[in-house]
Amino acid sequence: MSTPGRGIPSDGAEAGTGIRLHAPAPGWSLDADVVVVGSGVAGLTAALRCAAGGRRTVVVTKARLDDGSTRWAQGGIAAALGEGDTPEQHLDDTLVAGAGLCDEAAVRLLVTEGPDAVRRLMATGAVFDTSEETGEIELTREGGHHRRRIAHAGGDATGAEISRALVEAVQAAGIETVENALVLDLLQDAQGRTAGVTLHVMGEGQHDGVGAVHAPAVILATGGMGQVFSATTNPSVSTGDGVALALRAGAEVSDLEFVQFHPTVLFLGPEAEGQQPLVSEAVRGEGAYLVDADGVRFMVGQHELAELAPRDIVAKGIMRHMQEQGAQHMFLDARHFGAEMWEQRFPTILAACRAHGIDPVTEPIPVAPAAHYASGGVRTDLQGRTTVRGLYACGEVACTGVHGANRLASNSLLEGLVFAERIAEDIITQRYDSADPVVPVPATGPLQPAAARHEIQRIMTDGAGVLRSAASLSTAAGALEALYATALNDLEAHGKTAEPGVDTWEATNLLCVARVLVAAAERRVETRGCHWREDHPDRDDADWRRHLVVRLSATEKRALVVVPTDSADFPAVEPLNPPSLEQ
Repeated sequence: MSTPGRGIPSDGAEAGTGIRLHAPAPGWSLDADVVVVGSGVAGLTAALRCAAGGRRTVVVTKARLDDGSTRWAQGGIAAALGEGDTPEQHLDDTLVAGAGLCDEAAVRLLVTEGPDAVRRLMATGAVFDTSEETGEIELTREGGHHRRRIAHAGGDATGAEISRALVEAVQAAGIETVENALVLDLLQDAQGRTAGVTLHVMGEGQHDGVGAVHAPAVILATGGMGQVFSATTNPSVSTGDGVALALRAGAEVSDLEFVQFHPTVLFLGPEAEGQQPLVSEAVRGEGAYLVDADGVRFMVGQHELAELAPRDIVAKGIMRHMQEQGAQHMFLDARHFGAEMWEQRFPTILAACRAHGIDPVTEPIPVAPAAHYASGGVRTDLQGRTTVRGLYACGEVACTGVHGANRLASNSLLEGLVFAERIAEDIITQRYDSADPVVPVPATGPLQPAAARHEIQRIMTDGAGVLRSAASLSTAAGALEALYATALNDLEAHGKTAEPGVDTWEATNLLCVARVLVAAAERRVETRGCHWREDHPDRDDADWRRHLVVRLSATEKRALVVVPTDSADFPAVEPLNPPSLEQ
């Protein structure tokens, strides 16, 4: 690797921004060595490994233990498990998909440690589909992969099986869990080190239940932020809570402009909002075709892999063809599979389509791109450490450098698995003494009203969706800043803010991540990976083969500080440790 690029210069407020969510003071607390926030593959794997290493571990999750994004994963988990496949080939496919911005060291770690991590997952209890003839794991192929290397379970229910196995293992291990709890803010000591989190356990329509988990190590595994857009494959809990918490704590985030829009999401109409049914890339991996209303396979000739090109290329191909034809969607044709294959290989997708009046056995499936995965997030090193001492991140909330400008299909479950294990190893091998008394920091940031959620989603869908331009991003940035400025003025001039509660905390988190995403997308004046600028349609390696690192400033009215790195390499993660948080 070449010399790392620079980080963000100091403005004297590295230990935290001074911004906290308005919330009642914690009325109860738990003590632990480690608190894991999130219960997907990354969070539960980290919790199991930390507990096995003798660390008192508490898992905090926003819904039920099995109700995160992992459960919705259909396609599978990618690893070089098949005969003739190698980590080097997996690395090559990942680097190509990442469009010049992958951290090669992170990818090499992923693909070399990945196969054994999958085997350990199987030893934990996850059961993958196997061949009736050989008894070996069945492998399929997805976009961007030149080999069949995707292990799956239950046909198209891989995430549900992984979630089941990990939840059962966590329960068997007796790990303490706090369900239906929205994490609020990071607790920090006088030196800016992590001291735990505050959280709200959701009551029966009541604004109560705020407490704290005190711990010198916090692992963020909160998943994505797909709910920042009107239509997404993400569940309703994916409101960017982890990224927003990290920003308020003073951590750096990177690559948030690279939001992957899944090419084939069941089209339910132009006004459809919220979580939309996914039609897995594995359907194309098994031979389904993308066609227009006339039955023309429009991806042929656009890429050597046609329908199995990397997701950004397929999404762009669909959007271009929709624009050319004035259509609202394209079609995925898998009628040639026959009823038996649909029922055995893709039972979940078949049921979802039929529930909406579409039978894939006899008719093509209407599809269109929708927000799916955040390739960027809280910036980490190869041990999952962020720029805040004691704060770790893994899974979709993190930016490890693996995905670059576009995630390769089915690398996400593997990334969560591998980096969760590395985080646990780091925590187990380091000495984490109990933190000093937490320095209370008053809330200074305004809360958004609950109704702002739909306004933010509309702004982002119109201005920062699959198709972006200077004009659309400028309009989006102005509208988001107006929402923020109005709430800030009400707070500073009149001492008023929205009532603390789940809806207002989520809306506030969504606005935070939306502002960062748009600021980075405005700054990146090129098309790369899943960031598509209509006004700058070409990739510009000379000026833009680099990352954008963002943090919140504790000065200048909570401005965003956006700094490009000097090269495609990430700066070293150096946990910030100034003398005092007291102000």
